[in-house]
Amino acid sequence: MNISYNSTSPQLTIAASHYLNSAPLIWSFLRGRQGEHVKLIDAVPARCAQLLRDGGADVALIPVIEYHRIPNISLIPDVCVGSKTEVRSVVLVSKKTHIENVGRVAIDESSRTSAALVKIIFREFLQREPTWTTHTPDLAEMLEQNDAALIIGDPAMTFSREGLQIWDMAALWRRYTDLGFVFAMWVVREEAKEPARQVDFVRARDEGVEHIDEIVDYYLPRIPLSREELTDYLTNNIAYELDDAMRKGLELYFELAAKHRLIEEVREPIFV
Repeated sequence: MNISYNSTSPQLTIAASHYLNSAPLIWSFLRGRQGEHVKLIDAVPARCAQLLRDGGADVALIPVIEYHRIPNISLIPDVCVGSKTEVRSVVLVSKKTHIENVGRVAIDESSRTSAALVKIIFREFLQREPTWTTHTPDLAEMLEQNDAALIIGDPAMTFSREGLQIWDMAALWRRYTDLGFVFAMWVVREEAKEPARQVDFVRARDEGVEHIDEIVDYYLPRIPLSREELTDYLTNNIAYELDDAMRKGLELYFELAAKHRLIEEVREPIFV
């Protein structure tokens, strides 16, 4: 998975996290057929959004909520990081047994879409408004002065579960809506549309999915989970295709985000 480029003059700068859940989407840019003319920056999802906003990246895999906060961008169709059932890597953790008793929530500062999602869950479906704080992703510190902590990415799958109650955010969304949930999508800046069209993000996704075993080999010594757990996560927990159920879930999420003033208004999705 070492980064190497097939061209001395990359046309596109692409930003994406090296979290396990995005690995199949970036494998082709690192090791496969879509790496030519592409420079890949490793950054957490919130940082990817900032790079796109500031012009530090032409294309970025960003939290979907940021589509409504960054001007002059378009979505790349048919590719996403989402979940139809349980996601496992986006969880609300608490020492309290019942979610209704949660009064203070610390939110992982690297989260954007998930931060909005947990607020929607509480406001729309639980009819409650906890006190919200933003924190570095250190679970022990987050739970010192808060009832619950929202953790995302690889750290969300590897902490000790002993004595803790875990709520999977995609599973909660599914419980209340019967829909899948989209956490992140590729987004391109307006001025980079033409060179972005030269990169096949769907084919890159498919190539990455075809190399799940190799991806697992890479992450096995880096994430303290078994081969079976890593493989199951990539093949059953994470969905990479924006099908009808996922699209409907995305549309409802945007509607509720606007209803609860997490975005100003719902922007019509514009696809490259």
